[in-house]
Amino acid sequence: MAIESSLFQIMYTVSSSLLYPVVILLLLAVVFSLGLIGEFISEYARRHRNVAQLEQVGKQVEKSIFDSDYGSASSALDKINQNHLVTSFAKDAARHLGENVSTSIDWLSEEYEVRMTKNLEYTKILSTVAPMIGLMGTLIPLGPALIGLAEGNILQLANNLMVAFATTVLGLFAGVVGYVLTLVRKRWYWQDMADINYLLDCMEVKK
Repeated sequence: MAIESSLFQIMYTVSSSLLYPVVILLLLAVVFSLGLIGEFISEYARRHRNVAQLEQVGKQVEKSIFDSDYGSASSALDKINQNHLVTSFAKDAARHLGENVSTSIDWLSEEYEVRMTKNLEYTKILSTVAPMIGLMGTLIPLGPALIGLAEGNILQLANNLMVAFATTVLGLFAGVVGYVLTLVRKRWYWQDMADINYLLDCMEVKK
């Protein structure tokens, strides 16, 4: 019985000692989520998709490569003005075509796909981890709160419940931000990848 009591006391002490790290992590998650909101707004303001220009450039690239005129294809890609990732891919592809290294363009598109996945990882992790940390912040103060209730210490009960509710709200806030940004950005990047694949198809025209 003494061993069990000592074991439970160790578990309680360890879990209680995690409260401050959990609160610090939650505050960092909220600050990080606010930074992601600002970054998201900035990215939204810079997004620009011109379907007519994309098709025009694609046809010009297709014709130039069909005629083995890689210089003209490179110039057409270099002038493209679309969303950031599509424009960046087009300029990199233009440099490869200008150097007559067209075989590495497929590899280049895979690199951009990895870059898009990496951009989504931050918000995915935030949407998953933040509610978990919030739940930890909810459960840890419940032990002292129950002790306060048993001892009739209403102030201790109220303070610990306040911490529990606050950590829950912070964790859910950061999680919701991460979840919403992940969904919207995933749709954006799917569209960008579709545009990149269209340019790839135009560059892989067969005679």
